[in-house]
Order: sequence, then structure tokens, then C-alpha cells
Amino acid sequence: MYKVLSKDTIENEIIPYLSVAKRGYKTKSCLIEIVNSILYKLKTGVQWAFLPVESLFSEVVLSYKTVFGHFRKWCKNGDWQDSWIQILSNHKTVLDLSSADIDGSHTPALRGGEEVAYQGRKSRKTTNALYLTDRQGLPLAISNPIAGNHHDLYNIESSLNELFTTLNLSDINTNGLFINADAGFDSKEFRNTCIKYGIFPNVDFNVRNGDIDNDILLDELLYKERYSIERTNAWLDSFRTLLNRFDTTISSWKSFNYIAFMVILLKKIERTKKSR
Repeated sequence: MYKVLSKDTIENEIIPYLSVAKRGYKTKSCLIEIVNSILYKLKTGVQWAFLPVESLFSEVVLSYKTVFGHFRKWCKNGDWQDSWIQILSNHKTVLDLSSADIDGSHTPALRGGEEVAYQGRKSRKTTNALYLTDRQGLPLAISNPIAGNHHDLYNIESSLNELFTTLNLSDINTNGLFINADAGFDSKEFRNTCIKYGIFPNVDFNVRNGDIDNDILLDELLYKERYSIERTNAWLDSFRTLLNRFDTTISSWKSFNYIAFMVILLKKIERTKKSR
């Protein structure tokens, strides 16, 4: 059976946070295989209709429509986000929060849908979202995606509130955290929102903003650590479902991102256990 995560990891780390109807599947093994099928979809980018259910289920073979139905139910219930918050809280000691990085990412939206618009630099329709990572490049949070014709500072206070709320719900204290951001985030609103959460914004200066305010400091050595977020981009791009957006709903797209976050963190934990 194809595995992205081990059965034990799925059973112990993900299943407990997914809602199941009272008349739902009684055996954990079936739920494990449903989640594993969703992970297969995330990793390979296969269309739902071509999900190889015969090889993904060991006993009762479910249809792709049933797997998709569970995925959408968990999306609508917010279970994937809740699962990520719990997993992040349970394993926050794995994180390196000596600094964090933030960046925006445009994803081509090949079928259109919610929050999609033409982005001139990409010469195609895209969806834009902000990602927050730790110093190792481990993903921490994603903002609510916006249409690709908006830049990273669009509605930035709301986006930052979403990112930092995820950390707070995961029992991660933001007070005293340093965040690296490129020149695209050089604005008073970005800095003031960070400071409101007790966060020190380490933002590169944007020469198009005019004269540099001498009261604003930039730690260039710390800023050089920002390369780690490029590692995050490479990890996320390894999930073919995230490489190009085919989901027309934001709830599905954002949920797949949360599932990818889980896989990246849990695989790191699996590797750590094996090396002991």
C-alpha cells in the first residue's frame, strides 16, 4: 500500500482530530486508509476520479466519491486546520523559533474558482497566500488566500492576524519573536501589526518608498537566514496538488496546505525517531 506517512502516525497524530459521524466507519483501519488516500492525492496530484482505490484499501474498497466526500466534510468542518493546530501544539519543541520568515506565494489556478485573478508577472491567473515558517523552514501558518491581482501587503493586518492567531492557538508565544520579511513588506502597517503581537519585524528596505527612516533597524545577519523559506517552497512544491491549483474552493485549497504542513512536520519527527 502506498504510504506518505506510516499507519501509526496517521492513527495517533491525525485521526483523533477528525470528526466522524455516529453512524460512520467503525474501524480505525478504514479511516486510516481514507486519510492515506487523501495523502496520495496530495502527493501525486492525481484527479479524484483516477484515485487507485483498489491499491489503497486492503479490505473494503471505497469509491473515490466516498473518499472525496470525507475530505470535503472535514474541509467544511475546519477539521484540517484544527488538526494542524493540535499537531503544531503537540510538537512545538521540534521548532526553531530563534527567528521566523514570512513570504507570499502565487499559485497558478488552472480551473479558476474562488479568489482567482490575473497576475501580470506570472502572466496567468493565480491565487496568493502568505506563509509563515520557523528558522528551519518548517511551515507554521498560512493566511486566507486572496486573488492573484493583489500584492502581499493587501489587507495585511487581517492576514497577519490570521497567521499569528494560528500560533497563539497552538500555544506558541509570539512575544519577542523576530520575523524576516523582504522589501515587499516594507510598510508601517506591517511593522505596527507585528509590534502589536510583541514581534520584532526585520524587514528589508524598499528603495521605492523614498528615504530610509533612521529609527528603523535592519539586522542584516539575521536577514540572511531568510533563505530557509526557499526550502519551504521546495517542500511544498513536492506535493503536486499544491504545485498548481485545480481546486475551485478556497476551503479545499487551504486544507491541502494544512495537510502538507502536517506531512512535513510529522515526517521530520518520524526521521528523528528512526535515527535514535
